[in-house]
Amino acid sequence: MHLSKTNYLIYQDCGKNAWLKIHKPEVYKSQPLSEFEMMIIETGNDVDELARGLFPNGILVEDRDDTIVTQTLISNKTPVIYQPVFETEKFKMISDIFVWNGDVNAYDVYEVKASNSGENKKVKDEIYANDLAFQYVVLKENDIPINKLYLVRLNKDYIRGVEIDLNELLTKEDFTEKVNNIIETVSSDMDNAFGVLSQIEEPHGECKCMTRGRSSHCTTFKHSNPNVPEYSVHDIARIGLSKKKLENLIDSRIFSILDVPDDYELSDIQKNQVQVAQMDKKLIDRNLIQEFLATVIYPISFLDYETFPSAIPRFSGYGPFNQIPFQFSLHITNEKNTEPSHSEFIFSEKTKPDIDFIEALQKQLPITGSIVVWNKSFEMGINTKLTERNPEYKDFLENLNSRVVDLEDVFKQQLYVHKGFKGKTSIKFVLPTLTDLSYKELHIQNGAVASDTWNKIVTDGYREQGKQNQIQNLLKYCELDTYAMYAIWKHLIDLK
Repeated sequence: MHLSKTNYLIYQDCGKNAWLKIHKPEVYKSQPLSEFEMMIIETGNDVDELARGLFPNGILVEDRDDTIVTQTLISNKTPVIYQPVFETEKFKMISDIFVWNGDVNAYDVYEVKASNSGENKKVKDEIYANDLAFQYVVLKENDIPINKLYLVRLNKDYIRGVEIDLNELLTKEDFTEKVNNIIETVSSDMDNAFGVLSQIEEPHGECKCMTRGRSSHCTTFKHSNPNVPEYSVHDIARIGLSKKKLENLIDSRIFSILDVPDDYELSDIQKNQVQVAQMDKKLIDRNLIQEFLATVIYPISFLDYETFPSAIPRFSGYGPFNQIPFQFSLHITNEKNTEPSHSEFIFSEKTKPDIDFIEALQKQLPITGSIVVWNKSFEMGINTKLTERNPEYKDFLENLNSRVVDLEDVFKQQLYVHKGFKGKTSIKFVLPTLTDLSYKELHIQNGAVASDTWNKIVTDGYREQGKQNQIQNLLKYCELDTYAMYAIWKHLIDLK
């Protein structure tokens, strides 16, 4: 067995998960990749290919197992090599870009990442340093002359003009010192990982994700921890940020949320969630809900946006991962017991959608009344970015933001707590709990699929008939988002 860099990084996160990926791939792959995960992979590939433009005219090692071609290119001091392949007795890896530095007679290594230079930088830097350290260990064992180790990633401050400026879009950060500081630790850890992952017998017991919140669980968590129920202590709100609380529960072999002791130390939000699950009842603060509803002014517009987070800016005025707004749905009600009217907009061309999107909003939104959304920071953030790119619409967009009311606040503030929410405030949990509606019958059931579908529409991922079918699927999905808000609002005003 050769331990790949990818599997080593998985091992660092959860060793048993890495073992199962190698030895029981049918378990590891039993849950197919989500649309979001596939989009991340595609984005990584796109940024990797784009970064080659920083060092043009390189030679690509096309066969991901071809160490012989790589060695020949290295021996010939090929100026630029893309995707060179290296292996030792234990390890195997592929680098992104090698660039010959004639001044020192050695190669500079460039690792490309499809992330920006701002979000979670400290955490990501640690992961990236380990990535480069793995490469360095393998390269030194192969006697490859190495000068510097660089990380290439997207510049969070870059704003595209008419054309993309690669040298401004992508940053090149020297990670050599970071790698040197951890190289001994990583080298030892690589040997340990190889030893564990070479074993024929499956590692005994639970995986390390047992003391992490649900959102941080590995791919094979259910296989490794069969005693954990579907609704467990891992689902308690923000329990992953309360590591000691979760560890104490697990050490006491308390897995079900129904078994959490009454006197266990939890925050008020966590206690309420546990209480409604254990007592099978709802917590409803009718007075505060009525106070909230009193702030909502007719005509009420229920509004939802769909967007695509393009890592590589497609249009002028956009930066890395800026959301491209391509669709909205709108339900409007003028009085309490009147079914809402519906209108919608979708942009399915390859060009910049900003002006069409804004002008459709102007045409369809009432000039007065509340605009009800779910998670206002999202829609308001889109409006703010639209204003920055299109200042001529500033008055309209700022007025729109001033009228926004966030329906999710009712559930975030726990004015309404139900066991069916499972500690979440997502509309995907609230809607089927409070109404007969759900997303299960739709072809598109979440925002990640909607985003990916639109991207395929505008990048010729479908034939014409398929494109039209997918546009209709997008319209139905977004329409339910806004009707869902109306239905939840109606449920709230009808509370006795």
